Order: sequence, then structure tokens, then C-alpha cells
Amino acid sequence: MSDITNFIAAKQALYEYIPKGTNVTKYNLDNITKLMKYLGNPQDKVKVIHVAGTSGKTSTSYYLAALLFNAGYSVGLTVSPHIDEINERAQINLQPLPEKEYCEHLSQFLKIIKKFKFQPSYFEVLIAFAYWLFEKRGMQYAVVEVGLGGLMDGTNVINRPDKVCVITDIGLDHTKILGNTISKIAFQKAGVIKHENAVFMYQQDKKVMAVIKKQAKELSAILYLAQPDNNYDVLLTTLPLFQQRNIKLAINTINYVINRDHTSQLTAAEIKNAAKTYVPARMEIVNYHDKTIIMDGSHNEQKINALTESIQRQFGDTPITLLVSFGENKISSVQECMKLLRKISSTIILTAFDIGQDEVRAAIKPDELEIYAKQAGFHTIIVEPDPILALKELIWRTNGIGLITGSFYLLNVVREVVFKK
Repeated sequence: MSDITNFIAAKQALYEYIPKGTNVTKYNLDNITKLMKYLGNPQDKVKVIHVAGTSGKTSTSYYLAALLFNAGYSVGLTVSPHIDEINERAQINLQPLPEKEYCEHLSQFLKIIKKFKFQPSYFEVLIAFAYWLFEKRGMQYAVVEVGLGGLMDGTNVINRPDKVCVITDIGLDHTKILGNTISKIAFQKAGVIKHENAVFMYQQDKKVMAVIKKQAKELSAILYLAQPDNNYDVLLTTLPLFQQRNIKLAINTINYVINRDHTSQLTAAEIKNAAKTYVPARMEIVNYHDKTIIMDGSHNEQKINALTESIQRQFGDTPITLLVSFGENKISSVQECMKLLRKISSTIILTAFDIGQDEVRAAIKPDELEIYAKQAGFHTIIVEPDPILALKELIWRTNGIGLITGSFYLLNVVREVVFKK
């Protein structure tokens, strides 16, 4: 294969790994385990913090990495999906690799795995690349966000007893794959826990806790219930409520890690600096055509509830106009999500997308969403299938705040326009 020189070429090279049509990725660890062994198991040569959960995974991952970096340690970070560009999945000290450097490393990596006799998926390629890169760059730590679930997720190939697991709030999501009860989903998330790992989480639903405690006991893992310490509030005043919750979990975790490895603790200055970390598409506020626009990737009931509470707290009775789309895989939670969004707005614009990253992903048709919007009691409902035209409609109608939410894939489309201006 020829050398990859830019992001366009990188995405073209990776396209062949995206499952299409009936060729859906099997949800197991067979391929990724073989691939990592083929690469020399780089995932076991870096100290890893492994982040699972339903809500808050990405933000918590960013804060974990930021706390480590501000405390003076080198850290790799991999998250998914990416928001603006693919190099977000391979960050060194909170910086996505520059295009030229990213493409050089990816080109080298893809040449290596071309000789691997099994066909990995897009997600497996990118997570293997991240592990390979972090070892190559000599990172002291790697923060790794689970893609889907945990037990059979492609990230779940780390075999070090000093791995630290972080489990964020668990709720119903991806029910067709992970199970249709909170206990079944918790079992999948708990699958990241391995022998003698330390596990950090908040106290959650008793069904969730029963599953996590059972897994921890069976594997001689140590479960730490984090405390949302109010002593940190003065350092976190710039963050919305849900992000304060996420960073406090990260603080609990990193204080344990650096005390274990370096007999030190985070300072107030390190925490304050980490709180300034840019987390894309999480209640991200921008000015676009002289309108205040909030972009947030919340896509299930739990996340949208946290988002709407934070918006109400920060903006009070400011009028809000919504631009919304949901992926087809979110159909089970759309009705409840619409009810929550109705609490902060009476005007909604419904649109669609037809893109994907780890697999081809389609949106619920706007005409179908309209039914749910009517049931939720929206007064004004506009259906515009084209997301770019829907964005123009949002700007025209916004007389206060415009909120774009429901799917990271919708944000993938509109952010290209918003940030080009």
C-alpha cells in the first residue's frame, strides 16, 4: 500500500475495515486478541486506566488524562467516537497527533497489520493502533475509553493486575447487544474488571452494585466507592453539574493512582487546570452567526436528563430552540428523551444523518421522530431531513439559545459548517 499523507487518505484506507450491510462485526474478542498478540501485546506494556459505563465515559476519560498530565506524567488517551477528526482517537498528552505525524504512524501500522491473516474491524484497528502508539511513544499511562459495553469490547484485552477500572453511571443503552435489563448491562460493563484490579465508581442502583460487587469479589478486585467531595467545588465552578460529577470521579481515581505509583496527591492547582480541559461536544457553547449555540452529543435518557438539568441551572428561562436527530439504535429511548427535551423548549427541528465511524449508522427518519415530538407536546415542530438546511433553520429561529443534540453523528455533520463559518 502507498503511504498515507493526509486525513482524507487515512479515512479512505480505513474504510475497508468498516462493517457494511450484513457483514456486521461479531461482538467478541477473538480477532482483537489475535491481533494484539501479533503486535507483541503492547496494551500490557503501559499502565492503563480503563473507562466503562453508559454516561460520562468520554468526559471522565478526558479528565483522567488531564489530571495525570497536569500532575507531570505522560499519558495517552483514546476515545470514541471521534467528534471532529480521527486523530482524537490517538492523543498524546491531551493533544491529537498532528495530521502529518498521525498519518505517518498510521501508514506504518497498516502496513504491519496487512500481514495479519484475519480481518479486524474499524474499531479494532484503531484501538490496536492506539495501544501500539502509546507503547511506541513510551507513555507512562494510557486512558482507554470502552467503545461498547465492556466484556466483549475491543479495548478489553489488558491483562495487567495494576489496571485501574473506572465505571461511570450505568443505564439502559444498546439494549439489543448488551441486554434489556440494568443487571444485564451492568454485567457487560463489569466485564472490564480483571484479577486484582482497582475499581472506582459512584454508588449506583442496587442492581448495578450487586453485579459489580460480585464480579469484583470473584476476581479479588478492590472496589472503591468514590465520594463527590464538595471540597473541590471552588475549583470547578466553570463546569456544568454533570461535568463536576465526572471530574470528581476522575480526581478520586487519580489520587489513588499517583499515591500508589508515586506516593503523591493532586494539588489544587493541578485540579483547577485539569478542569479547564476542552471536552468536545459536551455542552459546548459557541457563537455562530451571532447566535449562542450549544452542541452536545447526549443520545440517551440518562445523558439528556443531565444535559437539560445543567442547561436549566446555567441559563434559567432563556428561550431554547432545538435541533435534534437520533440514531436508529436509540429507538427504545426516543420517547423519554423527547419528554425531557420538551421541559426546556417548545420548538424542535427534526433532521437526519447517514454516516458512521465504527460501522455504518443511519438516523431515525424525521417523519417518525415527528410522531414522538407531537406526543411529547412540542408546540412548533419543523421537519428538515437535510442537516445543513436544518442548521440554517435553527439559526433563523433561535431567539435565545440553539441546542443541537441527540447524536454525535449529527454533530459530525454540523460542526464542519459551524467551525468553518
